[in-house]
Amino acid sequence: MVLKTVFPISGCLLYNRPVIELTIPGRVTLQLRHLVLDVNGTLAVDGLLLDGVARRLNALRDRLEVHLLTADTHGRQAEIDRRLNLRAVRIAAGNEAAQKAAYLQRLGAESVAAIGQGANDADMLQAAGLGICVLSTEGTAVSSLLSADLVVPDILTALDLFDKPMRIVASLRA
Repeated sequence: MVLKTVFPISGCLLYNRPVIELTIPGRVTLQLRHLVLDVNGTLAVDGLLLDGVARRLNALRDRLEVHLLTADTHGRQAEIDRRLNLRAVRIAAGNEAAQKAAYLQRLGAESVAAIGQGANDADMLQAAGLGICVLSTEGTAVSSLLSADLVVPDILTALDLFDKPMRIVASLRA
């Protein structure tokens, strides 16, 4: 794994964002800039943020730009946004899977690590450069399991992969 930061060249500001670069034998090299997360069922259960999520997401902000996508099923997203010091993108009711996948396309899907577990996350997980499906006490959709590159037991394990990225390499090498 290589952590790179791109700096301005000749006074022309390109961007100053970190990149997590993963060379996975038998696959393309991933250059991850964004982490896109489903909220309900992934980061929160019954609308309540899971313990440990805020700390782990804060630790990742120097390596990835963090994005939250939610339909705000339980109506508690404002409190989750406050606790995470982020503002989630609200997904409108209807065709949620396509909306999430389109959001990744706008970011440049190949530069995105996406994490989710619901049926409306399947297209997002498949489109992402790295799709991670978490098993959730709210349930995990088979379509998301089949669309992901990796399946992990919970969100904390998923977030820890970015602290120990050789686990990703070891799991995905051909």
